[in-house]
Amino acid sequence: MTHKVKKSYPLRIHADILMAMKRWSDDELRSLNGQIEFVLRDALRRAGRLRERPPEAIETEEQKK
Repeated sequence: MTHKVKKSYPLRIHADILMAMKRWSDDELRSLNGQIEFVLRDALRRAGRLRERPPEAIETEEQKK
């Protein structure tokens, strides 16, 4: 199992953008930090700047036998 490394980064952001992100995160039932990361990841993926990882294989009970 791989552990995702997260790093802290202070972010300066306009208050109106922050409030809009907070409302959006509330609508999506995500934390504000999770919503910001979601939006950034989506933008990076759409721009072709984020290398996609292949989905991890899930071992079923049948395969374990």
